[in-house]
Amino acid sequence: MTKRKAHVWAGVDAGKGHHWAAVVDEAGATLWSKRIDNGESAILTALGEILELADEAHWAVDISGTSSALLLALLAAHGQQAVYVPGRTVNRMSGAYRGEAKTDARDAYVIAETARHRRDFASIEVPAQLAADLALLTAHRADLVADRVRMINRLRDVLTGIFPVLERAFDYSAHKGALVLLTGYQSPAAVRRRGHARLTAWLANRGVRGADAVAGTALEAAQAQQTALPGEDAAARIVADLAAQILSLDDRIKDIDRQVRETFRAHPQAEIIESLPGMGPILGAEFVVAAGDLSAYADAGHLASAAGLVPVPRDSGRRTGNLHRPKRYSRRLRRVFYLSAQSSIIREGPNRDFYLKKRAEGCKHVQALIALARRRASVLWALLRDNRPFTPALPVAQAA
Repeated sequence: MTKRKAHVWAGVDAGKGHHWAAVVDEAGATLWSKRIDNGESAILTALGEILELADEAHWAVDISGTSSALLLALLAAHGQQAVYVPGRTVNRMSGAYRGEAKTDARDAYVIAETARHRRDFASIEVPAQLAADLALLTAHRADLVADRVRMINRLRDVLTGIFPVLERAFDYSAHKGALVLLTGYQSPAAVRRRGHARLTAWLANRGVRGADAVAGTALEAAQAQQTALPGEDAAARIVADLAAQILSLDDRIKDIDRQVRETFRAHPQAEIIESLPGMGPILGAEFVVAAGDLSAYADAGHLASAAGLVPVPRDSGRRTGNLHRPKRYSRRLRRVFYLSAQSSIIREGPNRDFYLKKRAEGCKHVQALIALARRRASVLWALLRDNRPFTPALPVAQAA
């Protein structure tokens, strides 16, 4: 019988259909290595076998998303804490071990060995119900927005092939009336046959604001093109279909925005997050999802570093002060701070003043925006730590 170990490290190469887990001891010897189906009974069986090997098991996974959600939930339910080993790190560490094979078993072994040697990986916290809801809603919204952008680009491309003047006349990403127009009329001849008065009435009956102006612009474009281009009928049907799909997507995005807003405002610190200029409910929800538990950040610098807003030194010999943009950071968290900083400089206030100060110092737009985002990360961390909303005036200093 194998003697029970004091500590073991279990590395899990996670996948959608199955995982592969490998367990190593203090010396790096493999004690257990098996394929595990991504199902509750299989995971619980493997969990019991691994926990029998040692008094304490240290878990590490390379995916913290939906593929490993059931595994992480079962680990948390049994009092086990897992850490996240990035795939980039696993790829680099693979070169330190013998052989060039790329298998699930070897990846799981490398994950376990990496976790055994390094103790600085971030722990994975199973999200609470509110955070899980926000993660799903914001991810779904991002997919819908990406679909909308793709369809608008496709619509403009097809419309350029038959009616380029009309394609240039409107901004279809922001003009609902233009999309409504395209659901009924896509070619110059069709617009001319309808005429200004009847086209205005047709648009007004469908709730288009400024129907007269939209009809006038469309008729002017139709008068500028008298030639029918090849494939006009087929392209017109495609344009009408794409315009209808985009309008439907707009309704779905509005509905998902409402769900995100209602769910986010149930968060205990939602009012504090929204009080920061430029942080609405959508970006606030993305911040909650990307940042997770604030206690994971010892200070504001750690939060800014996680968002990739802190430069990384790359010094060698006499070369010092060689700062570069970091490569390992949360893209979602950086996006939240970058977009919120961009929104905050539209209106007068301390954010715009700081941005203009950086521009006056010689910084380019992106540099000044990143500097503002870095400052805002410190402010938001302090607001959440003190549990108070943002105010333009500095808080009154109190004696310790």
